[in-house]
Amino acid sequence: MIESDKREIPELQASNDLPLGALLDLFSAHAGAPLVFNYQGRSVKPGYHVTEVKAGRFEGLDCGANPEAWSEVFVQLWDVDESGRTHMPAGKFAAIIGKVAAHTPLDPAAKLTFEVSDGVRPIALHRAASARLAGDAIHVALEPRAASCKPRDRWLEAQSTLSGCCAPRAACCA
Repeated sequence: MIESDKREIPELQASNDLPLGALLDLFSAHAGAPLVFNYQGRSVKPGYHVTEVKAGRFEGLDCGANPEAWSEVFVQLWDVDESGRTHMPAGKFAAIIGKVAAHTPLDPAAKLTFEVSDGVRPIALHRAASARLAGDAIHVALEPRAASCKPRDRWLEAQSTLSGCCAPRAACCA
């Protein structure tokens, strides 16, 4: 049993995404803890399944015609409740990912996307925003993965470090 800790774990909070490697480290350290994913204001049902794990390397152009490349791991969660089941232990989730990694290379720093559906509603894309220990369980907060304009995002980041006349001008969707 895990000692109760209502605080967010600072190293497992991210402004963008939590990487797969950081989550697996936490899950391995607390392998017996129930793993609960929270999304859209609720927790996944105790009988949820990891129905698919896939990895890919993507290359493309953003809306400013800048080349982009990244690795991404997709974990599909089927949010169902099967009688008598409890939330999956964190160690079982880590073992599932380990089995996938034995067949498909997984980058621990890859962007991590959760595809969540109850089997009725369409799959919704989420990112892991934070993970925390609460009571005896690990809770992973999933937030919707929103579309973004990468040139605008880079411009806003530059804006936060520069001021006045030296700030760059937006170069979005040129």
